[in-house]
Amino acid sequence: MLYFAIFCLFRRSFFDKILNQLSAQNEGFFVILHAEIQPIFSTLDMTKIRHKAIICCLLAVALTGNIIYQCVGCNNKSGGAQTEEKEDHLPRLNKLLTNELSSRPETEGMDKDIERYMKRWELRGVQIAVSRNDSLVYAKGFGWADEERGEAMTPGHIMRIASVSKLLTAVGIMKLCEQGRLKLSDHVFGAKGLLNDTLYTNAIRDKRHFDITVEQLLRHEAGFTNYAGDPMFSTRYIMMQNGLKTAPDHRTLLSIVLKRRLGYTPGTATRYCNIGYMLLSMIIEKCSGMSYEAYLQKYVLHPAHCFDFHIAGNYYEDRHPGEVRYYMHSDAEPIEEFNNSGRMVVKCYGENDLPRLQGAGAWVASAAELCRFVAAIDGDDHVPNVLSKESIETMTRNPDDHHFAIGWNRTMKGTPWVRTGTLSGTSSLVMRYPDGQCWVFITNNSTWKGQGQAKDTMALFAKLKAKYGALLKPLKVDFESKG
Repeated sequence: MLYFAIFCLFRRSFFDKILNQLSAQNEGFFVILHAEIQPIFSTLDMTKIRHKAIICCLLAVALTGNIIYQCVGCNNKSGGAQTEEKEDHLPRLNKLLTNELSSRPETEGMDKDIERYMKRWELRGVQIAVSRNDSLVYAKGFGWADEERGEAMTPGHIMRIASVSKLLTAVGIMKLCEQGRLKLSDHVFGAKGLLNDTLYTNAIRDKRHFDITVEQLLRHEAGFTNYAGDPMFSTRYIMMQNGLKTAPDHRTLLSIVLKRRLGYTPGTATRYCNIGYMLLSMIIEKCSGMSYEAYLQKYVLHPAHCFDFHIAGNYYEDRHPGEVRYYMHSDAEPIEEFNNSGRMVVKCYGENDLPRLQGAGAWVASAAELCRFVAAIDGDDHVPNVLSKESIETMTRNPDDHHFAIGWNRTMKGTPWVRTGTLSGTSSLVMRYPDGQCWVFITNNSTWKGQGQAKDTMALFAKLKAKYGALLKPLKVDFESKG
């Protein structure tokens, strides 16, 4: 352990990676430990012997704590092993699905309409899934999941879902409310705020920041705008402007953003902004004592019987099992890598720091499991909901035309609930209709027509639903995936 500590003294980045790894593996304690140690570590001068001694003590706390944690885990091994074994043997919906299950004579015309849509938008691969109440009635992949490997798209592949991730984050916040760990009216910053770290408080110049509430973040009413560029997609410029040698983590990025003036007084207007959902991700971690991904999986996704949602990586080599390859449109040009390395990269593999998006847009999933997720948050009784009816009512309470619902883009009465998402290399659409049908679309390809694709996909859904919706029969697969 002594040699390991000495090595870490001269490799600051390695020290941080160790704490990150401990935080990812061990819920609660190490997430909090990392949050407390990292700010101290970043202020220390590595050339001073006294500071090196402090770091040795911090390392001892972290490593000793890990040993204790592992020993406790060994004592509880029998129960834990049984839980893990039980979960490992749950039939994953994605593993049960094949294109053949949805290949029927009565839907051949539907398949051809989808293929014509793909050709019009020059898409390599597409998934479309449809559910009705408690049943999956259609799930199919079209085109390529990975053309270079000759791998065709199936309904079991997973893809980046971009801003549809915000729907998951909103459900996570509502779950924390139900657990009594926060309220939508809670303030985010200040001494009594949820994110009350002095790093943030001292950075704030516009005192209106102290008025921001959790609900305002959820509804894009917190005062943040993109007048200086979206902070979540401006990593290179933020690094250059602030003399950073590495891409900023959430703490560093937030301390930079809080120095700016708000674009409007919180609660008086609506401006779509990703930084709010990064803050919500941080609030989930602070209030739960767990990593954002771990909390969502344990308290939201797994109870909804969704077992193949993950936080995306930046590069092809970082893909999860079953994840597709992403593509740009034919005339897309390479761009500089987000971390100012000087490398030119394909936009969908290195333009942005995707894992840092977290709850703003970093999840990967399949269209079929997204259908399953929506069934667990729609308030109907066909499938057990992971939230109370009161929480779902709060999320979907009819906003006017100029305001966002919580997590959803819109939930106007008598019309479909809509959630869209777009990133380089992918776009996604979720539409939950009043009659209980849910239609989900995901592609692994950027388009050349921009925002027009979402409207065209909505039109495609309306056409297919009117023509084929009544013909779709439940697939021979357990939508519940209970085991």
